[in-house]
Amino acid sequence: MKRTAVVTAATAGIGLETALGLTAAGYAVTVVGRDPDRGARAVERINATAPAHPARFLAADLASLDEVRALAGRVAAEHAASGEPLNVLVNNVGAMFADRLSLGGVEASFLVNHLSPYLLTELLLPTLTAAAPSRIVNVTSAAVGVAKRVFDDVEPPGGYYGFHRYGRAKLANLAYTLDLAARLDGTGVSVFAADPGGAATDMTDGTMTDPKIVAPALRLMWPLVRRKFERSTSGPASVAARPSIAAATDSTLTGRTGLVIGAGAVPVAPFRAAADPRIARAVRRLSERHAPLVTV
Repeated sequence: MKRTAVVTAATAGIGLETALGLTAAGYAVTVVGRDPDRGARAVERINATAPAHPARFLAADLASLDEVRALAGRVAAEHAASGEPLNVLVNNVGAMFADRLSLGGVEASFLVNHLSPYLLTELLLPTLTAAAPSRIVNVTSAAVGVAKRVFDDVEPPGGYYGFHRYGRAKLANLAYTLDLAARLDGTGVSVFAADPGGAATDMTDGTMTDPKIVAPALRLMWPLVRRKFERSTSGPASVAARPSIAAATDSTLTGRTGLVIGAGAVPVAPFRAAADPRIARAVRRLSERHAPLVTV
């Protein structure tokens, strides 16, 4: 039977390279993104490799929870109608914002980096469970290390600093990923986080150069930190995609779950705070409040 995968934010960068890797592994890949023109170019590039199964594009703005719900509904309905399994979901979407932005009344970084993939995953769980053994891959970041670990609300106390908010949203998603793995243990659905390490992408080429994305205490050192970061992000997206591809396809991971696949495409120890059950419970409450699975 044909194996299928959905990869979000897959029209360029790490997402596109992940889609190419899954296609090479024999999957029929659905590329998700905002821009139909970029989507068409991505599908054209994938299909130029003469894959066993052609790729396709679905348009969805993952900064809108309504569009996330519509995307999940369409994917679930299509798989139910065709009888084809959904074997892999890769939540690659991510964004960093230099200035505070509200989307639908929710701070943008938390929405895009956590609530959006959380909601898509939860809505597609019945489809993924029906296809077991299946895999969920959530892309994480080393930026979790600068995160405030308080999740009483979407926004922590204090000023807005984009890099820290990005890290906090990624920490929320990593805690959710490990918690979900425990929750689904025994169902045949494996859940992994993939840490791409450094990669030269639109985000690193733009937002990371703005010193106001970090708290004042880091600004004096930021040029040095940024240069170090830029050296580590000088590699191509194709290298940074390897952890996601491994998490989705590596046969040695069969039957395993709750792992972080590091930049070397092998399991690494998770960031300690992400495995704290208190943080996981707080993130779960916050997620259920701001991204309810059933709209009323």
